[in-house]
Amino acid sequence: MSTDPDWALYRTLLSVLDEGSLSAAARVLGLTQPTVGRHIDALEAALGVDLFIRSQRGLEPTDLAFSLHAQAQVMATAAAALLRTASGTAGEVSGIVRISTSDVVGVEHLPPVLTRLRRAHPALVIELALTDRVSDLLAREADIAIRMTEPTQGALLARRLPSIDLGFHAHSDYLAAAGTPASVGELPAYTLIGYDTDTRALRAMAATLPTLDRAGFAFRADSNLAQLGMIRAGFGIGFCQTAIACRDPALVRVLPEITLPLPLWIVMHEDLKTTTRYRVVFDALADGFSRSG
Repeated sequence: MSTDPDWALYRTLLSVLDEGSLSAAARVLGLTQPTVGRHIDALEAALGVDLFIRSQRGLEPTDLAFSLHAQAQVMATAAAALLRTASGTAGEVSGIVRISTSDVVGVEHLPPVLTRLRRAHPALVIELALTDRVSDLLAREADIAIRMTEPTQGALLARRLPSIDLGFHAHSDYLAAAGTPASVGELPAYTLIGYDTDTRALRAMAATLPTLDRAGFAFRADSNLAQLGMIRAGFGIGFCQTAIACRDPALVRVLPEITLPLPLWIVMHEDLKTTTRYRVVFDALADGFSRSG
């Protein structure tokens, strides 16, 4: 290595690898395509290696380029966490807090909680990462996470929230046309909504309801929010949170004796508990879910 490359060059490399081309990376980074190309050239010169093969089809990453992806992602995560940490004022509820949670929790539960929080603390900025993946809080991929699984990493501050109950639901229009199943054994005769890939939720459902599997789903999506949308549209019968369904009078509980409770946890790195804005957001989220539960 002839020089110590600037972080911006690694950020460009990460974007090119993720987006698949110079032009796509340029759009994401807000740069011109020639500038992205110069960044790649400069990084190769600094490292003394070829990271891409130039061809008529564009840039093709080498094995070395792919091997740098994980480290570049760590750098990007650390840089983002640094900026969030520096964004606030000590002792005040100001600056950026990044929250990680699932799509359905982020869309269906958090908006009123975050709205009250923002009104109480107008200098607070919220970043919401919607993912079913467990974010690494120790690596500061997020500051606070709301999870359906109990945290196992050390150095985390965790609080158990009221469990979320799932049950079968359908739109009243669908049930008016198709009828209502009287037992679990009748479900395969109906239009069912479920998961696409083998997920934790699908395995939990299969353990409770062995007569159901992926092959029986007429609509398959790994997004709980997409499944909820299809239930609301009257596509068929699906599993969703009972608390969410209760808000919509058009949604009807099917087979109410079938309930799948999911645990809920709010988690953050214990090093953040003494920083005012993180503690305030953590407590507000915990209080919001406890009241709704």
